[in-house]
Amino acid sequence: MSWLSRLFGGNSNSSPRPQRLDYLSEALVLERQGDYDAALTSYRLALRDNPNDLKVLQNMAIAFSRTGRLEEAVRAYRRSLEIDQTLSGAHYGLAFLLMKRNDPAGAEKHLTAFLSRPPAGEESERWIRHAQSTLDQLRQDASGTGGTGGTGGGATSPSEG
Repeated sequence: MSWLSRLFGGNSNSSPRPQRLDYLSEALVLERQGDYDAALTSYRLALRDNPNDLKVLQNMAIAFSRTGRLEEAVRAYRRSLEIDQTLSGAHYGLAFLLMKRNDPAGAEKHLTAFLSRPPAGEESERWIRHAQSTLDQLRQDASGTGGTGGTGGGATSPSEG
């Protein structure tokens, strides 16, 4: 296509296209800097572009947890699981949020789901051990044979590869 044609509204395969911002990468950088509110804004923008992005939803849930917005974190994890019910990280994070809400039955359900399909990799062993010990404690507490229930745990989740 000639330059004159392009000048008057024609197309060219070589014409520059506007670049979309990578909101997910931006959010991850902001989180590393400790600016969770700004990261959440970037995650929201990323979701606007792709509402079913599981990585964005799960990272958003973690950021909500870190800012004390536990109900929003629960919603983000649940939305992730609506899209893909096999997401081990979402099950893990949701389980510990449900424990904070005093919902041991819900936590047990999600820890069981996490352990049925745990993530692979070296670091995942730590998450698996923590989930298993927490699940064992929940079951002991439910049967009346357990101790103090000090399972601890945060609302973060193992990373999805």
